[in-house]
Amino acid sequence: LKYPSTVLLALQAFLTQHVIEDMKQTSDQVINQRHITEGNTNNCKEINTFILATDEQVRAVCSDGGTPKGRNLYESTKRFPLVICKLKKGVRCPKCEYNGKRSTRTIIVACDRGWPVHFEGLTKVEVNPDL
Repeated sequence: LKYPSTVLLALQAFLTQHVIEDMKQTSDQVINQRHITEGNTNNCKEINTFILATDEQVRAVCSDGGTPKGRNLYESTKRFPLVICKLKKGVRCPKCEYNGKRSTRTIIVACDRGWPVHFEGLTKVEVNPDL
């Protein structure tokens, strides 16, 4: 895939923080391996959501796989399997520890020229909450 240079950094950050095809490791391991922190700090991120899909499947949300929601936001037309990682109470960098919970929801992403560059959130309706 050819990425426009102006969106490359935002796209790379989005993919690193939120897209993983198959999550066999724990939330802690993936977040630490990918060096995911809060903004430009070294603080532990409170919540991080991983979308279990390919880059192409998530990119489709910015075109025919998504519905425009205003501004540059798009909601996926299909549900994605997710792992929602929440920071355990009382932990601090560098020992960021997370509880991971699986879910299946539609996602909302910000797009720039057809490329996903920001994870905006999830729809409120949860499907299969016990998975």
